[in-house]
Amino acid sequence: MSGFTVIGAGGFIGGRLAQALRARSDSVYAPTRGDPALFDSDLGTVFYCAGLTGDFHVRPFETVEAHVGFLAQVLAKARFERLIYLSSTRVYDSLGAAGGDEADILAFDPAAPRNVYDLSKALGENLTLARSEGRGAVARLSNVFDWTPDAGGFLSDLLRQARRAKTIHLPSSAPSAVRDYIHADDVVAGLSAMADRRAEGIVNLASGRNLANRALAEVFSHAGWRLTLGEDRALPPAPQCATARLSALGVTARDPAAVIGGALANPRFFEA
Repeated sequence: MSGFTVIGAGGFIGGRLAQALRARSDSVYAPTRGDPALFDSDLGTVFYCAGLTGDFHVRPFETVEAHVGFLAQVLAKARFERLIYLSSTRVYDSLGAAGGDEADILAFDPAAPRNVYDLSKALGENLTLARSEGRGAVARLSNVFDWTPDAGGFLSDLLRQARRAKTIHLPSSAPSAVRDYIHADDVVAGLSAMADRRAEGIVNLASGRNLANRALAEVFSHAGWRLTLGEDRALPPAPQCATARLSALGVTARDPAAVIGGALANPRFFEA
């Protein structure tokens, strides 16, 4: 077997990853939905990027199918050398400030509707690690951002708004709310390193820095924007993502505040 297979190459991360692998002259197979050749070919190293994010709460059954159902078919029927499953650092949320390390024992409330995402990702991780005959690894991605049209999530949407307006009001965003952000290029670098160095177990693809909305507004202010936020409120403590395993692969995610500030200061930021 040789080369790479990217399942979910039509999505943001899957598409960016397939493009990067091809740019370094790797062979990349990007099957479309329902492609029968998926189960008749030698797939090499598989990146399982299929999944739902922002709309999981209104599409719970599709979420489980993408995160678990189709993965189970790949693990059971496909021929592959390695499989890297893309999960999420959201699985740490219920642990609060005590969470964030890949070795943490996770905890979920099965009755909470939002946990269909966390639980399905956790089951996908279990299948990958326990049912792949030692050929699986898990990448837990934090909040990935970019300002390209295909990027999703709060920060990506905010950066695209900044291309159109110098004043942005976010009434539902609490100043003290924090997220760990990582730029898409750093995620691709981390995934590539996981494959090239045959990473085992679970690896956080995160910056390791929790950026508060208040600090984010300051980054925008220094670059000439005015970002106003809503009223502050009590929020549960957030996990702090460990990044030692990522660093051991030779990848250090850049400080998201510096990346954002650099983008806002670049005249090319306004190019569509």
